[in-house]
Amino acid sequence: MTTFNIFLGLIVIVAFLLIVVIMVQNPKGGGLSSSFGAGGTQQLGGVQKTTDFLDKSTWTLAGLLLVLILLSNISIMDGGSSVLPDVIDDAVIETPAVPAADATNTDATNE
Repeated sequence: MTTFNIFLGLIVIVAFLLIVVIMVQNPKGGGLSSSFGAGGTQQLGGVQKTTDFLDKSTWTLAGLLLVLILLSNISIMDGGSSVLPDVIDDAVIETPAVPAADATNTDATNE
C-alpha cells in the first residue's frame, strides 16, 4: 500500500465526516442544536456549545481535507502512486517546430 493510497483513504473518510457535520447543521437554528432546548428559551445541554462545536469541527475538517489533498499531491509527485500509470513518468512533452520567418517576405508599406 503506497502513501498515496493511504492519503486517498483518509481523504474519503474526512470528506464523509465533513458531509455529516454539515448536514447536521441547520442555518435557521432548527437543527441538532435546537433539539436540546426550546428554540433558545431553555439552555438544556448547552445549545450554544453544540453550535460552536459543529462550527469548529466544520472548519477543522475542511482544513484537514485541504492539507490531505496537498500531501497526496506531493506523494504523487514523489512517484508514490500505483494508481496513475507509468506513462506519465515516461511522457516527453514536445513543442511543435515553428517555421522561421522568411526574410524575403516584406511588408508592402516598406516600398
